[in-house]
Amino acid sequence: MSMQMIRQPSAPHHALRRVGQRWQGVWLAALLLAAAGCQTPPPAPVVRSSTDAVSLDQAVALAVDSLAAQVKPPETLLSRLEKPARRPVLMDPSLDAASGQQTTLTRQFDQKVNDRLRTHALLEVLPFAQASITRAQYLAVGTITRLDSGRGAYQIHLSLTELKTGQVVAQASSRARDEGFDTTPTPYYRDTPVILLKDRVVDGYLRTAQAAPGQAADGAYLERVTAAAVIQEATSAYNAERYQEALGLYRSALATPAGEQMRSLNGVYLSNWKLGNLAEAEQAFGKVVALGLASKSLGVKFLFNPGGTDFWSDSKISGPYTLWLRQIARQAAGSRVCMDVVGHTSHTGSEAYNDRLSAQRAAFIRAKLEAEAPALAGRLKASGVGFRENLIGTGTDDASDALDRRVEFKVGDC
Repeated sequence: MSMQMIRQPSAPHHALRRVGQRWQGVWLAALLLAAAGCQTPPPAPVVRSSTDAVSLDQAVALAVDSLAAQVKPPETLLSRLEKPARRPVLMDPSLDAASGQQTTLTRQFDQKVNDRLRTHALLEVLPFAQASITRAQYLAVGTITRLDSGRGAYQIHLSLTELKTGQVVAQASSRARDEGFDTTPTPYYRDTPVILLKDRVVDGYLRTAQAAPGQAADGAYLERVTAAAVIQEATSAYNAERYQEALGLYRSALATPAGEQMRSLNGVYLSNWKLGNLAEAEQAFGKVVALGLASKSLGVKFLFNPGGTDFWSDSKISGPYTLWLRQIARQAAGSRVCMDVVGHTSHTGSEAYNDRLSAQRAAFIRAKLEAEAPALAGRLKASGVGFRENLIGTGTDDASDALDRRVEFKVGDC
């Protein structure tokens, strides 16, 4: 009797526990089903390259969205509940890959890229400034370049480098239709006497823009990013005709460990010339020439009157040519190098005519150099390549293709 009285109350307790277990199992199954239902299907493969020419806005969207997708972490149930941390990114202003210049088009491209980056909640866009570099996780670089000399398409390359590791983590390419883009160089690049394309920092930038994910960004470029931010600030001041400010910033860049590069030396020359500091300008140009000779390549924009070997008649353009020739002659004579003086022309007229004209202009420059430094006699050779090595190739014969009308000094041992 007492045993039954003890056991009877336990029956409802066991029943309730069994009911609770059944409901717990149902609840757990429902939760798993719900979680399974919420799972995102595997993402489609990221398309890194598109060869269809679309509008510039569409081309930028394709490339930027591809970059963002490549660095986006896998989505989980937990990530949906938590707000992801934003990843700071800054963009070193883009270049025309054919010329190494910043142009009206590259400025437009930069604005569109930065605007598109801001549409991605994962990314925080920082200004390209010295103070931003320590905060940034990613560094973006990009190029936009005409594919041919006609009104065809422009090739876009963009990449993201993780600053901590120095590795490219995302890269994307697309093509934009030529919509009558303005490729006029910005004032700094319009005024520069030398070709910056073969500078190792500029070359490293261009290489990094096309590097595949997993590759290291170009070391010569990446280790000079801090100096590049100061140089870009100086160049913005120069473009705005604030020449004294630009001069101070270019000098600040030169004072940094990685600041002695063609862009900063060239900036000191240009700013001093604009300010009328002729002695300082000539001294700065001498350093530009010395750096070019040390790297065994120096290209200078000497503009000639059409069809002849006389320098351009407008003294605003040809005024500093005497200074340039004097420093090229002195630096070459002092370094005891031999040089091939190679003339180039823009893509106007017949090939035979331009070959002959470019050779005549190279011979003219050689004679000027030998007159400045007689020790160079016998160490210079003149030749012409016409328009076969055009960098721009449009044949517009204006500021946008001035690089095609250049004289190169290819340096070798005697």
